[in-house]
Amino acid sequence: MKLPPYNSFPNVIGDKISLRQILPSDLNDIIEISYYDAVQAKTLEQAAEMQAKIDKDYTDGNSIHWGIADNTTNKIVGTCGYYRGLDIGAGELGCVLLPQYRGQGFMTLAMTLAIEFGSNHIGLNRIWAETSQENQNAIKLLERLNFIKIGDLEDNHIEYELKQNA
Repeated sequence: MKLPPYNSFPNVIGDKISLRQILPSDLNDIIEISYYDAVQAKTLEQAAEMQAKIDKDYTDGNSIHWGIADNTTNKIVGTCGYYRGLDIGAGELGCVLLPQYRGQGFMTLAMTLAIEFGSNHIGLNRIWAETSQENQNAIKLLERLNFIKIGDLEDNHIEYELKQNA
């Protein structure tokens, strides 16, 4: 397994989008999707504080958090990454997309790149995700990406796991 942090932050480049490090200059564009411990940022200052915690989690080897950049503009349209479990060879994959970019395929592409990175570079043997039962868009995304529901959790949440090809 190759756990973070890496010598240089891994940028993962696809045809339409890239996964890259979030820079201070990106924060103003993503305040509404800046979260840490399920708390949403309301101000640029809070987003910066949250990003500092996210960066520390990466440096400590506990997570990797990418901005999803539109390759035509380099603008961050969402975020995704692995947030728990790396130390045991597993990764909880999470994601969020700015509302104006939903339904355009950005997250499917981003999650596909993140899954490939987790499997092929980090060496994860389990990838899972949690969402609420009401989040039908997330459920459809996970199922489209070959995740299967493995359980009901507290607070009306459900857990999905990536079905590994046998």
